[in-house]
Amino acid sequence: MPINVLKVILPSILTFFLGILITPFFTKFFYKYKMWKKNARTEAGDITCDDFARVHNTKSELSTPRVGGVIIWVSVLLTAVVIFLVSEIFPTNLSVKLNFLSRGQTLVPLAAFILAALIGLVDDTLQIIGKGAYAKDSIVYRRVKIGAITAIGLAIGSWFYWKLGATLIHIPFWYDVNLGWMFIPFFIIIMLAVFSTSVIDGMDGLSGGVMSTIFTAYAVIAFVHHQIDIAALCAVIAGGILAFLWFNIPPARFYMGETGILGLTVTLSVIAFLTNTVLILPIIALPLVATSVSVILQIFSYKYFGKRRVFRVAPLHHHFEALGWSREKVVMRYWVVSIVCAIIGVIVALVS
Repeated sequence: MPINVLKVILPSILTFFLGILITPFFTKFFYKYKMWKKNARTEAGDITCDDFARVHNTKSELSTPRVGGVIIWVSVLLTAVVIFLVSEIFPTNLSVKLNFLSRGQTLVPLAAFILAALIGLVDDTLQIIGKGAYAKDSIVYRRVKIGAITAIGLAIGSWFYWKLGATLIHIPFWYDVNLGWMFIPFFIIIMLAVFSTSVIDGMDGLSGGVMSTIFTAYAVIAFVHHQIDIAALCAVIAGGILAFLWFNIPPARFYMGETGILGLTVTLSVIAFLTNTVLILPIIALPLVATSVSVILQIFSYKYFGKRRVFRVAPLHHHFEALGWSREKVVMRYWVVSIVCAIIGVIVALVS
């Protein structure tokens, strides 16, 4: 047990400090090449309102790099590579045990993390350049992103079904449901649903605080379920997010961007299925769910109920800001709610 605890904690600490060390280099690179959007947003999707312009800091959006998520996945990848090489070159009981790369537990989620992050980096780059239909046409933009997530979900869902024989979904406090081949489309739907929560990346420190809490919760769940390698990977990702968060506390040095949020949401979906807690994910990630649902309700009401708005601004965190809450108050309260939801979710996962 003590060695398993070290396997989870030490790599996460290493990731945090690696993230801190590499940040000055990337920060200099981001600002040298002006890696921020060249055109500010003036509307929320298809909904225009005065509140949207009021809660968005145009000057900040056009002067803050949007690819800060690179810090997260590079630090995670460096940690995995360093620990793996040490275990191979200097094989001791400790070094071998600390290696959390395993074919059965972590190679797929780590590969999905890096692949999705790279796709997100391409997305961010196109948005920064700001040219072409993809960057300027919101409909094309959404369709391409949905197509990319669907393709990733199809590939990983097929791996779960054909390679792992995964067909069961655990319903908390009840029993397992056998989905058969429907497991694959269900996996895709969940991945799309989790990605839809990426709109939470809208305030300094908001997405970082929420995401680090969620991955920490899954580290605990995986550890208790004796999936030690998955627990270590979740802790390592949380460590990388905390390194990013160190520089994202107001005023943010950079935003997470799609290269961060896409990688995190895709990986979160994979880990939820690997730990068979996908139906508990909405509890642990309730702030993400609330954020996504607020956008859906806003768009639906605006289109089908005479352009009525449920919220002054969507996503939900901007609604609170439009009500007069400071950004710091919104972020801190989201963090508090995230911690509470994570604790409840972990308890449900462990007793059900």
